[in-house]
Amino acid sequence: MEEIGPVEYMIVSFPGNRFTGEIAPALGKLVESNTIRIIDLAFASKDADGNVAAFELSDIDEEVRRGLEALGLEPTGLLGEEDLMDAAADLEPGSSAAILLWEDLWAAELASALRGAGGELVTIGRIPHDVVQEAREALLSAANTTQEG
Repeated sequence: MEEIGPVEYMIVSFPGNRFTGEIAPALGKLVESNTIRIIDLAFASKDADGNVAAFELSDIDEEVRRGLEALGLEPTGLLGEEDLMDAAADLEPGSSAAILLWEDLWAAELASALRGAGGELVTIGRIPHDVVQEAREALLSAANTTQEG
């Protein structure tokens, strides 16, 4: 069986169901550079009355679908109906979400080396973008204040 690198997922909501597929070129660059391998992509929605629905790539707007299919994406079905319904349940009424599952190809060699060395992952996490931005701005502000003083 082929060794697989770290796998991550994200759920991105689109208030007002305004999913246009503009993310396809950015995903394409990551795929082409062998940074990631898309494992699955699916969609969920919640209508104005709170009814949830899950759908696959073949069910979305044709123009958006063509942009995503250009990535060579062939959904695997690893994101099951339950996953999609859970994602939809958390949406605001009148919103949709894209659920993306990908392999971090850039980290596969490191992960293999860590396992080979007997290492065990203790924790991994992400720092939200706004937290990093606020911290950077605070540091820059402090540095400017120090230079002026």
